[in-house]
Amino acid sequence: MLFQWDVRRTAPEEIVGGYYGSLLVTEEDLHPPIHDPFAEELFRGVMNACESIDERITKHAAHWKISRMPVVDRNILRIAVHEMMTTDTPPPVIIDEALELARRFSAEESVQFVNGVLDAVRRDLIVPAPPVAPPD
Repeated sequence: MLFQWDVRRTAPEEIVGGYYGSLLVTEEDLHPPIHDPFAEELFRGVMNACESIDERITKHAAHWKISRMPVVDRNILRIAVHEMMTTDTPPPVIIDEALELARRFSAEESVQFVNGVLDAVRRDLIVPAPPVAPPD
């Protein structure tokens, strides 16, 4: 969904409807899922916060403009950054899933790139605990 939105800027409702209509069905289950709340939340969340997500990615992607990144890589990064910023999923899990997506859908050098950017974003998002006052 996000790839299509990024490339064509198609209306979100059209993208979501097309996504479910394109899912493969099996002989046992002739009807694709009607609704995947998590996938839709990721899609809409990235769309709605794309500018701030892209700023965060650009900050940690040395010498790379978002517009010059491969479409697959930038959308893997967007999803992962959005998840790190808005969910309780541990960042190492999010990064691992993003790396699996990069391995499956992008080039080998993209895996290292995605890992480096996401690790830097993860470190940037860590809020240090306030200092503990010594006992009196």
